[in-house]
Amino acid sequence: MRQLLPILFLLMACSGSKKTVAPASSDKTPGQMVQENFDKQGHRGCRGLMPENTIPAMLHALGMGVTTLEMDVVMTKDKQLILSHEPFFNHEISKKPDGTEVSAKEESSLNIYQMTYAEVMKYDVGMKSHPRFPRQEKMKVGKPLLRDVLDAVKQHMMMARRPFPFFNIETKTQPLTDNIYHPEPKEFVDSLVAVIKEKQLEEQVIIQSFDFRTLQYLHQKYPSIKTAMLIEDYDKRSLEEQTKALGFTPTIYSPAYQLVNPALLKKCHDQGMKVIPWTVNDKTKIDELKAMGVDGIITDYPDLF
Repeated sequence: MRQLLPILFLLMACSGSKKTVAPASSDKTPGQMVQENFDKQGHRGCRGLMPENTIPAMLHALGMGVTTLEMDVVMTKDKQLILSHEPFFNHEISKKPDGTEVSAKEESSLNIYQMTYAEVMKYDVGMKSHPRFPRQEKMKVGKPLLRDVLDAVKQHMMMARRPFPFFNIETKTQPLTDNIYHPEPKEFVDSLVAVIKEKQLEEQVIIQSFDFRTLQYLHQKYPSIKTAMLIEDYDKRSLEEQTKALGFTPTIYSPAYQLVNPALLKKCHDQGMKVIPWTVNDKTKIDELKAMGVDGIITDYPDLF
């Protein structure tokens, strides 16, 4: 049976890819075809509803029909890749091994890059009530290994007999914290791609980052893997300046949703880039952006789709 699993996973992945593209001979209107191809991305799984960046969050998001699972990855001291938005234990969601809550003052000292995975797993990131997401379900859960998340999703989708999702994985790096909170981009990317290849998911993965160094190295060393250029709302550079700084045209342009307008959409589409803004938690705004022509939405609340 173990020998058959890679083949089954590959078939599921192919099945998922085919179902996201409307057939060339379709008699549906262009609007209907766009609707079929619209990428519904669950931010950190479904942060508004379940503990972020955990296996329960990812599986719950799949139950709401997301097409892409968005997640963040950091590295431990013993070189394990785990899901976490920060390279430390955020005070909003974390409890220490003794059950006390992590404070805002101490969170940055709880450096995951200086902890082994065994040490990381002693912390809870699901029982504390989130101050900004009151609907989030509480449960005892830790920060999972990336490979365990990928395995859990594979198993879930095979049991459910549903098309396989994509994985939008953000690398949490920046120049000022190299070798403090994370390795330099080359080591980080090589480690990340090794897990992706081990799980035979090259076709299902997008690597996103605000750190252009990550994307540049990825594009140079692993050009077949899709890339997403993340843009903050305070970035006042033009699209041309941003892509020039990156040095190539990424698969996806992923700005803060406040930056999206028809002119930006046209420029991106003219260059062959999809536009998938973040993080949209209002149903009216989601509908507005869809009508404007974005290719997908990243949201904390996949139930809004």
